Amino acid sequence: MRQIALVNQKGGVGKTTTTVNLGAALALGGKRVVLVDLDPQANLSLHLGSVVGSGAPSSYRVLTAQCSFAEALVDTSTDGMRLMPTDIHLSGAELELAAALGRETLLRDAIEEWCKDGEPCDYLLFDCPPSLGLLSINALSAADEAFLVVQTEFFALQGMSKLLEVIELVKKRMNPRLECTGLIPCLYDNRLRLAREVLGELRSYFPDRVFATTIGQNVKLAESPSFGKTIFEYAPQSSGARDYTALGQAVLAMEEIATETEPAQKPREKTVDLQPHQPSAAPQPKTAVTDSPLREKGP
Repeated sequence: MRQIALVNQKGGVGKTTTTVNLGAALALGGKRVVLVDLDPQANLSLHLGSVVGSGAPSSYRVLTAQCSFAEALVDTSTDGMRLMPTDIHLSGAELELAAALGRETLLRDAIEEWCKDGEPCDYLLFDCPPSLGLLSINALSAADEAFLVVQTEFFALQGMSKLLEVIELVKKRMNPRLECTGLIPCLYDNRLRLAREVLGELRSYFPDRVFATTIGQNVKLAESPSFGKTIFEYAPQSSGARDYTALGQAVLAMEEIATETEPAQKPREKTVDLQPHQPSAAPQPKTAVTDSPLREKGP
């Protein structure tokens, strides 16, 4: 099971949109996907048309040990994709849990309890709030990978080093499995020189981490949350749907390459056959992201 936190301390960069539509793309690719809403604004829940009733199970009640992880999951309109919704009560969680023992690993502990009888899904995606507080730390402590969702503008470059420092600190102190394995450029407009320059800078500084796929600005992506639908349900022929299909294929290709680099004596898991076929990559350390799904020539 791949556990991926989608993070950025800056708001409005496309984290929630990416969590929803990447999850849907993976589910349409035959994977079992669970989305976890850790943002007190509950935009992920609203995007999928989920409203948490009074006292109903949610990520807030999982963190405060009022219900189990499994009890908080609800089905979505996309086959194979489930959601852990939240509500405004999550905004008080950081204060409530400030004195709790092991407060940074509450979510990880709940997930480990959920997985005792096996892996109940293939992908677990955490939609983090636009901050580096306790909720984001819980997601990073539970995740194996972090995807940085960045907007292709000047301010996207500001704070990147701090975010990477926090990820390295969590890895060192709480979660040695954690790796920053991908940067997802969002709200990209290739007509703008600044956007092209920022994307070039990102690929220059992080050549093995920036996804080849960029998520362009698209009005259909902005409209779909008001209908409680993913882009594949609302506008399957739109450029936004094509972008997230390509991103989903790239994420699945990372899984395929990771399988290829495992020792020969270990049985390989069945992977999705991507079209066009991605060439096999040379064996690399497990913590590194290989070039095949992530790199391409500059814009």
